[in-house]
Amino acid sequence: MVPQDARIFVAGHRGLVGSAIVRRLESAGYTNLQVATREQLDLRDQAAVNYWFRDHRPEYVYLVAGTVGGILANSTRPAEFLYDNLMIHGTVVEAARQIGTTKLLYLGSSCIYPREAPQPMTEEALLTSPLEPTNEPYAIAKIAGIKLCSAYRRQYGCNFISAMPTNLYGPGDNFDLDSSHVLPALMRKFHEAKLSGQSDVTIWGTGSPRREFLHVDDLADACVFLMDHYDGEQHVNVGTGVDVTIKELAEMVGQVVHPNSRLVFDTTKPDGSPRKLLDVNKLAGIGWTASTGLADGIRSTYEWFLAQHSVRS
Repeated sequence: MVPQDARIFVAGHRGLVGSAIVRRLESAGYTNLQVATREQLDLRDQAAVNYWFRDHRPEYVYLVAGTVGGILANSTRPAEFLYDNLMIHGTVVEAARQIGTTKLLYLGSSCIYPREAPQPMTEEALLTSPLEPTNEPYAIAKIAGIKLCSAYRRQYGCNFISAMPTNLYGPGDNFDLDSSHVLPALMRKFHEAKLSGQSDVTIWGTGSPRREFLHVDDLADACVFLMDHYDGEQHVNVGTGVDVTIKELAEMVGQVVHPNSRLVFDTTKPDGSPRKLLDVNKLAGIGWTASTGLADGIRSTYEWFLAQHSVRS
């Protein structure tokens, strides 16, 4: 168990996941959280990261920083997605090794699995066939992070573990239509259609792909749980074990945000992977399961979005 006064560094604390982990740790009574903004610390700079780690000497590290986005962002900024994430993972892992960090949790993404992986996807499906082309650079960077943690365990004896979450959403999400993931993008589209009095809301693709969605507060709880209870080399899937079609998701979001709307599918846009559902039996066997239902999570996320929109306006 992580002592409540331990020095804990949350890398990426302003992001969707990082902010949720900070909330979870604070609510559990941890008193010595360490954070750094991008202006204070460029995680792509090995020398800067080494200096920061030597100065702050974190005992536990949540490595949840990275460059992220949906299909559009992945397809238009592939070099950035690959470079940024490779560098961030490399610098933090190496700095943690150098100062003797007690434990590090690295967070990946379910896009690491092959496009045609058997569903639901087990941890063993990694690197068994080709990746989904629309997010291949990001997936390669995330796979490299997993393998980096594994290599450091084998060569240096570091207690570095990895967790692979499914699609995330919740407070702190990115609602920008050019760079967001599907759920916040849908929420923003329905919200703007409601404000402008439009009934039609355009959805990318056919609506047939199936996706699994995990509330970010559930992920944060799972990460804290794994930091306390898991020390294995193999990465661990984190999800709900339940998926819906994009059409079903859009209908759920529409019912919350703009009940009188009508879905229009733009089939000229890519669908991405046909299905991405994680097998979460390994995590359940350790003792953790998700608790937030998708409908409840969508409602609470929209309430957060409205509150933020009101503050900005």
